[in-house]
Amino acid sequence: MLPYEEQAYKELELWKKKILKKPGLFDLASKGIQNRLNKLIPEKVHNAITVAIEKMVKAVLFGAKYVTKEPRKDSSLQLREAFVKERIQFYRKTASAEGAVTGAGGFLLGLAEFPILIGIKMKLLFDIAALYGYDVRDYRERLYILYIFQLAFSSQQGRHKVFHQISDWDSYIASLPEDVDQFDWRTFQQEYRDYIDLAKMAQLIPLIGAAVGAIVNYKLIEKLGETAINCYRMRKVSSLKIINPQKKSYFRLK
Repeated sequence: MLPYEEQAYKELELWKKKILKKPGLFDLASKGIQNRLNKLIPEKVHNAITVAIEKMVKAVLFGAKYVTKEPRKDSSLQLREAFVKERIQFYRKTASAEGAVTGAGGFLLGLAEFPILIGIKMKLLFDIAALYGYDVRDYRERLYILYIFQLAFSSQQGRHKVFHQISDWDSYIASLPEDVDQFDWRTFQQEYRDYIDLAKMAQLIPLIGAAVGAIVNYKLIEKLGETAINCYRMRKVSSLKIINPQKKSYFRLK
C-alpha cells in the first residue's frame, strides 16, 4: 500500500468509529426535543414540507445530468482526492459567500436560500462522484448521492441506520426501489431539517445574520465533503476486498 493510501485507510477507520459511536446524552436530548416539536406540527404541514424538499432535491438530482462531468478514469487515489479537495474548497467559498449575502438580506432572503444551498450541496456531490470514477447518469449512483447527503445531515441515531445501508453498497443496491418515488422522503426531510434548523435559524437574526450564514454554510459544506470522501473510500475498499481479499492496495482502482 502506498503511504497516501495507508493514511487514507486509517482516516476511514477513524471516521467509521465516529459515525458508529453511541449517541451521547446531548444527542438523545436534542433528538427527543426535535421529535416532540415535530409531533406538534400538523400532518398536512409535514406533508407539504416533504413534497417541497422532495421536488427541490429531485430537480437538482435528475436535472443536472447534462452539466455533469464524465467519470475520471485511470487515476490514483491521491490524484483523485487532490481534485476532490479542490472542489470542496471551491464550493465552501461559494456557499459561504451565498450565506453571507442571504444572511444580510433578512428573513425572506434567508428562506429563499434553502433551495439554493441544497443545489450547491448536490452539485458538489455530483462532482465528487465523477472524480472518484462513478457515472452519475446511473440511477443507482444518484441514489448513493442521496444516502451520502442523508448520512451527513442526520442525527447520530439516523446515521447508524444509513451507514449500515451503504456500508456494503453492492449488496444493498439489489434491494433498492426501482422508482425514486419509493425513497423515504419523509425521514430524509425531517432529519435534514432537524440537523440544520438551529444553526440556520440564527442566520435570520438581524445584524449577525451575514456572519452566521457565512460560517454555517462553510461548515455544512465541509461536513458534506468529509462524509462524501469517506463514503467513496469505503466503497472502493469494499469492491477491492470482494474482487481480491489478498490485494495489498486498498484503493488503487483504474
